[in-house]
Amino acid sequence: MTQRNTETALPYALKRVGVLMNADPTDPLEAEGVLNPATAWGPDGELYLFPRMVAAGNVSRIGRARVVIEDGVPVGVERQGVVLSPDEGFERGAHNAGVEDPRITFIPDLGVHVMTYVAYGPLGPRPALAVSTDTVSWRRLGPLHFTYQSHLSTDLNFFPNKDLVFFPEIVPGPDGRPSFAMLHRPMWDLDWLRPGEGAPAPAGVADGRPSIWIAYVDAEAARRDLSALTSLRHSAPVAAPEMPFEAAKIGAGPPPLRVPEGWLLIHHGVTGPVARGFELSHGAVYRAGGMLLDPDDPARVLARSQEPWLSPEIREETVGTLGNVVFPTAIERIAGTVHVFYGMADSAIGVAALERTAD
Repeated sequence: MTQRNTETALPYALKRVGVLMNADPTDPLEAEGVLNPATAWGPDGELYLFPRMVAAGNVSRIGRARVVIEDGVPVGVERQGVVLSPDEGFERGAHNAGVEDPRITFIPDLGVHVMTYVAYGPLGPRPALAVSTDTVSWRRLGPLHFTYQSHLSTDLNFFPNKDLVFFPEIVPGPDGRPSFAMLHRPMWDLDWLRPGEGAPAPAGVADGRPSIWIAYVDAEAARRDLSALTSLRHSAPVAAPEMPFEAAKIGAGPPPLRVPEGWLLIHHGVTGPVARGFELSHGAVYRAGGMLLDPDDPARVLARSQEPWLSPEIREETVGTLGNVVFPTAIERIAGTVHVFYGMADSAIGVAALERTAD
């Protein structure tokens, strides 16, 4: 986990554009908000938003809505229903259910949209995968599985995992083989499952705070059978909290964007109290920042923002189900401008423009 903290190597900034989507008060499936969306371009050339829709009781579904674009700027949505509900056993528990926080990456080499999402089932939040060729019908490939690595002295499959997102291109794996890489964030706190278990970090993990990790899928295996995308290996930490705005925890945001300097990853950083288990972290503040990953070794951080690029300021970001949250989850180029889509206070969805600053 080699890092070089050079702000000048990150000549980028986020500029708030506006609110894209608010919850429909007449729709019971959106009773507790719309948030943390994915995006994908359909075969019809239209851009679609895939919001997390939260019904009463914190039951989440993943919807689909056409993004209305005027003069190259996303300004609204046209709802088109639900594409994924918590219908499978691994997505439901006796007292909870949900398919949450989708991230979608189109992988040209495979010709499919790959959706990672969090299945809130009997053992809490578990990572899962679905794929689509048309953005309308999604085929579940099931929960993800991480190969056991003896040097960690633990099995990552025992732990909850969130903030999962694939790179859009093949990258070199640590074994030199062409690979599809995925960022993820394991969480060591098991008190929610067995009180007193605590949050011991595995052997070899210097920082036990929730951090960004990377894992790899063999590209040839995935070409032969898409289900290979659920089998990940060579998992390793990429970036732990380091800057003041991410002192409590960090997590990956949208799919990494290829820029001249490498892979640009927009991420969230959290300060303040972090709730135990999976309760809402009231009092915490979520901000957005960025880091640059090495194109030849995406587990290596070249640079990262020392200050946040976007902080909760407007009412939609400061007041909601969980106040003081900006949570970036999707990124798209529209008419020459890169737009970032983000959750606002766990209640609404906003848009910001990624701008290049002076070098």
